[in-house]
Amino acid sequence: MTETYDASHITVLEGLTPVRERPAMFIGSTDTRGLHHLVYEVVDNSIDEALAGYCTLISVTINKDGSVSVIDNGRGIPVDTMEKNQKSALEVVLTVLHAGGKFDKESYQVSGGLHGVGVSVVNALSNWLSARVYRDGNIYEMRFCQGKPTSPLISRKETLPDMIARYEQWFGIPAPFSKTPLTTPVTGAQDSSVTSPDPAETEEKDRQSFLVQFGAKMTGTIIHFVPDATIFETTTFDYDILAHRLRELAFLNAGLTIKISDERSSDTAVYCYAGGLVEFVKYLNEGAECLHPIPIDITKKDVENKLELEVAMQYTTAYDEKLFAYVNSVNTRDGGTHLEGFRSAITRGINTMAKRNGLIKENPLLTLRGEDVREGLTSVISVKMANPQFEGQTKMRLGNSSVKGIVDSLVYAALTEYFDENPKVLQIIIEKALSAAKAREAARNARDLARRKSSLESSGLPGKLADCSERDPAKSEIYIVEGDSAGGSAKQGRDRKFQAILPLKGKILNVEKAGEHQILKNAELQTLISAIGTGIGEKFDAERARYHHIIIMTDADVDGAHIRTLLLTFFYRYMLKLIEAGYVYIAQPPLFRIAKGKEEKYVYKEEEMQKVSAAMGEKGVSIQRYKGLGEMNAQQLWETTMDPEYRIFKQVTIEDAMEANEIFKILMGKDVETRKNFIIRHAKEVTNLDI
Repeated sequence: MTETYDASHITVLEGLTPVRERPAMFIGSTDTRGLHHLVYEVVDNSIDEALAGYCTLISVTINKDGSVSVIDNGRGIPVDTMEKNQKSALEVVLTVLHAGGKFDKESYQVSGGLHGVGVSVVNALSNWLSARVYRDGNIYEMRFCQGKPTSPLISRKETLPDMIARYEQWFGIPAPFSKTPLTTPVTGAQDSSVTSPDPAETEEKDRQSFLVQFGAKMTGTIIHFVPDATIFETTTFDYDILAHRLRELAFLNAGLTIKISDERSSDTAVYCYAGGLVEFVKYLNEGAECLHPIPIDITKKDVENKLELEVAMQYTTAYDEKLFAYVNSVNTRDGGTHLEGFRSAITRGINTMAKRNGLIKENPLLTLRGEDVREGLTSVISVKMANPQFEGQTKMRLGNSSVKGIVDSLVYAALTEYFDENPKVLQIIIEKALSAAKAREAARNARDLARRKSSLESSGLPGKLADCSERDPAKSEIYIVEGDSAGGSAKQGRDRKFQAILPLKGKILNVEKAGEHQILKNAELQTLISAIGTGIGEKFDAERARYHHIIIMTDADVDGAHIRTLLLTFFYRYMLKLIEAGYVYIAQPPLFRIAKGKEEKYVYKEEEMQKVSAAMGEKGVSIQRYKGLGEMNAQQLWETTMDPEYRIFKQVTIEDAMEANEIFKILMGKDVETRKNFIIRHAKEVTNLDI
């Protein structure tokens, strides 16, 4: 390291170099999540065209070579020369950060891509990218490599056959006049002085006629790119991940058609929902027992603040709340002011209407809490507005302070009006909320009883817990172990300084089918809650977590997988913040111990076992298959699964809250038929089933 530090040490990264140097700053990560984010950035530009009223079709294709093509029939990226840069607008948009049509407040009144970095970031992180624009009957093309142009902007006229073929490809219907020319040739007897029409001239007339009639539909953009393998951990796109997001966008933009196809597998889907958010909520509640068949539908505008609000909500018999919030079609996973306003309006509106209609008879002074009126509620809130203030490039949270009051006022007015017209629905919701309030009170009493009981005990911690001596949560770990046998080995093999062991007996309660008051009566879950220290429900506090490494360690068989799923369901429904904080892990014990003489190896997959045993020579090789953790002695368990130097963990994360919610609902919910169909569809993906 040099002793001097002056101006010569300051580096200015030009163009798109900062993106390639620090990609995670722009797309969140370089793993599979960041990879798919590239597609979202391109699609978001097409969605902005739809929000502006110029796009009715978006098509995404995963090509056989691993590249992705995104087509839209919007206005097409401008291609004329920018006076300041003396470059085409297309080149500037694709090569300059913070360049786009979102800043002039005229091209787009509503937009999700506000920073002007989306498609330029995709270009920077692609091995190659090609852009094709259709405008004014012309085709404009330009190619790039790692964000740098490799060809100038090339333009040519689109022939009539090209236009007809593209029309049919994009819209899936025969193009008008595709069989016969638009211009009728001269027939019959002709004067010898009259020359036959020039075929090229006839086609040009037909082309111009086609443009006049269908020109507005024939504009558009195609972005075709392949991600840079030197940047990303994987460059293989997942059809299901992309299809999930595209379906979500189709729900959020009623009437917009979004197609996805995978040339590698022939998978394809077309999404178009005229009912918008109402269909979205019905989809989310498939298989659930709904308290009212038709979702509550709210559509309001605040002209003065240029804000449009759409809400769809429906109550089910479930105990949890499913709420998804969007701003300009961007999923604000961490909520924000729009969500705060919505929740406030729900609580205020239902309390007002309950008291106005005398539906709280036992205690007229009772005020239902937010968690009471939202129990069993599935809702989607979508705000479309000018100049949203997102927190960070990943746009997880809305920060506009004025939006809370606007949304609160609009939703409150709409709800009171709806309940006036639908008193039976109001009564059903109030009964559900009162039931939730009673359950909350029962849960509070159960917690108080547990506290009083623990205060009489010496430590206040469950007797099953073998705690560690470390008191700093950031340095402490707890292993949630299946069964007393494995728990005994883990207690003997652990490092007592920082590793705690909590053995659980059998399978815990499936919380997807239970309320909080039932959970607090379950002995195993009481033990788990007490050991972790955060509490649950209204008393949950992630700051009180006693361990920042919560490790689920179960057997590598069907029962172990079931127990792991039950535990994950509990953490997702009642301790979600611990997953979001990155505290929850899954241990990966080995499946085989392979030994020959003094040499031994532990492996985690059957294919790996076959390779290792073959490498050792087949003769005299001993292969031990671990069906349960209890088959390992304390030393083996430490060496393979608990020693920080050699162990393998999987960190539990949530890429998409809606998808996670859907999976837990399918696997752990009451709808047997939906679960059966899911298992049948994905059965072939299981590679390590041990029955």
